[in-house]
This record gives sequence, C-alpha cells and structure tokens, in this order.
Amino acid sequence: MVASKNVVIVGAGFAGTAIAQALSKKLDNNQYHLILLNARSYAVDTVATARLTVDTTEKLEDRAFVKLDRIFQKQPGEIKVGIVTSIEKTETGAGGVLVLRSGERVPYEVLVLASGSLWDGPLGIPEDEEDVPNHLASWRAKYSTAKHVVLVGGGAVGIEIAGELKDTYPDKKVTIIQRGEKLFRDIYSDKFRNGMESRLTARGVNVILNDSIDELPAEGAAGITTRGGRQLPDADLVLFARGPRPNTDFIASLGGDILNNQGYVKVKPTLQLSGHDNVFAAGDIIEWKEQKQAAKTGSHAAIVAANVLSLLGGSTSALKSYKGSPELILVTNGRNGGMAYFSFFGGITLGDWFARLLKSKTLMIPMFRKGYGYN
Repeated sequence: MVASKNVVIVGAGFAGTAIAQALSKKLDNNQYHLILLNARSYAVDTVATARLTVDTTEKLEDRAFVKLDRIFQKQPGEIKVGIVTSIEKTETGAGGVLVLRSGERVPYEVLVLASGSLWDGPLGIPEDEEDVPNHLASWRAKYSTAKHVVLVGGGAVGIEIAGELKDTYPDKKVTIIQRGEKLFRDIYSDKFRNGMESRLTARGVNVILNDSIDELPAEGAAGITTRGGRQLPDADLVLFARGPRPNTDFIASLGGDILNNQGYVKVKPTLQLSGHDNVFAAGDIIEWKEQKQAAKTGSHAAIVAANVLSLLGGSTSALKSYKGSPELILVTNGRNGGMAYFSFFGGITLGDWFARLLKSKTLMIPMFRKGYGYN
C-alpha cells in the first residue's frame, strides 16, 4: 500500500483553521494525510485580548481560550503542536520538509502557510498555556496601579484598550498619542475617524494628534516628553499600542525573494508563492494591498482550499484568483460603544448600537468558539 502524502497547514488561527476544516471534508484520506500544525496547544480569541488584559471581573479567560481538539470534529485530520524553525525543499522540488524546534521533521506534499501575527505588550499572549495566567495578572495589575496610562498609537489597538480602561477605571487618566492628524489611517472616512475621536474624548480620554514619542521610558519611571515638546509628567504606564508583525521569519528559509521588506509573504493572485507552486499562504502574513483583519481570512481560506484541491487533482488551469476584499473595520469603545466603517456604497459609518450588537458586548466569543467546534 502506498503511504499517504501530507498536506500541512501551519497556523491554527482563523485562516488556517478555516482552510483545514474545508480540506478535511474533501481530501481523499486514502491518498492524503491532513496535518494542522500550531505553535500553541490552544487558540485565543484575539478580538477579546484588550478586555482580557484589563478587566478583572468577567473571567473572559474561561471562554476566550479553547483547545484545538474539536477543529476537525468527525472529519479526518491531525492536530500537531510545534514551532517551525525552517522549511527545506526537496532536490526535485516536489514537496519538502518542515523542521520543528523540537528537531522533528514533518514532510509535506502541499504546504499552506497561515502562521499569523506576533504581538507585543499586553496583547502578546504567551505560547505556553501555563504562562497565560501570569501574563494576564501582570497586565491587570499594571493597569490597576497606574495613575496615567499613555497609549502610543491611535489605531484600533490603542482605542480599544482605552475604551476598556475607561469601563474598568472611569476616573483613570488615559491618553492616546497619534502621529497622524486624525485617528486611524486615511483609508477610512473622516466621519468615522472624527466620530471615534469624539466618542473617546466624551469619556475623558485625552487624544494628542500629530505627535509621538521616540522610545518608551524605563519601567517604573514617570513622565514623558513627546517629540512635539508636550510634557506628561505623571505618565507612569506608557506602551506602544500598534499592530502586530507577521510571523514569517521561518519562511525566509525558502530562499529567494519570498518576503518583502516588512516580512510579508509575496503571493500570486492564486495565493501561491512564486516559484513554489505547492506552497500557499493566507491570512495576516500575505503581502496584499488591504488592511490585516480577521474578517478577510474567510475569503483567503476559500481560495486556498479550492486551489489546493485543484492542484492535487491536476487541474492547475482551474486555479482561482483572490481579488481582494472590501475595507471594513469595527472598533469597540468599551462594552457598550464603538464604531464601524464599510467601504462599499461610498462608505458607510455606523455607531454605538451596531458595535454593541456585533462586537462590544460579546467580543464575538460565541462565534469564535463555534469556529473551533465549541458550540
């Protein structure tokens, strides 16, 4: 009997999990063995991490973390926990091998890279599950004891942390410093950007625009001076509230011009890597002119899953192309507020009621748990 060949997906985030579930229903398990490889033994609802690290009452950690054991349900597929350090191609170019930190080598016929993002600061949830309680307790204590929290970055990360702080500590001083002339990037409408600023200032958040800081002060030190000369003498907890970086260092081992200068994976419209037709990429790690958001991963996953099946079936002419997704954003302002923006129909802006209905109240935890088989 001929041994089955591995189809390996690296990353059990939103993109990787969706691709794995789609393939598990359609792959011929007499020919192919599906492996979903993840650095953690669990998944975390990244939408919930701002509140997770601030709030001390909801015990969100009981719901915002799930094991990976129910991803495949009754469909074929293997969950493997390990950290990939490099990728080796075979001399013939057909397939390759993933080298794990443990020394284990995992061969593949087709590889899907969906390794996601690496976060710093409070949103940098540890890889080892046993380290999570200390991480949450540490940041909750820092926020609790701080007299003045300064968040450097006026995008979704800084805004959502500010909103959670104002929910939990209404009287605490909170400042957002944004280097641009408005909050967020200019791909969003002025109505959305100005509306979010108004909602924050109404809650007592100090918003400083057109300014920044060069480096974080030493831990425990109080007081900062911005580039523009503004002094915040009582600022005793200052953190960069910015987006993540792509988790792609190991992918550079494929050689050539695989990554761009920011570390994103260069892909063709079919979401294949140039020169590596049996390697696909999806999710936050791909170089594509769109904002990195979980809402877009469903579109990536559908293309990759369909193209993997076509490739294995020998129908390369049937490969589908990804054409991008509309821009949308839904940002919380605590449990009861927030704003949303959708780029279609000339730009649609929605306010607190919509944010509360879809995200602010539940942080989409029920949807997250359902995606991992925990209904």
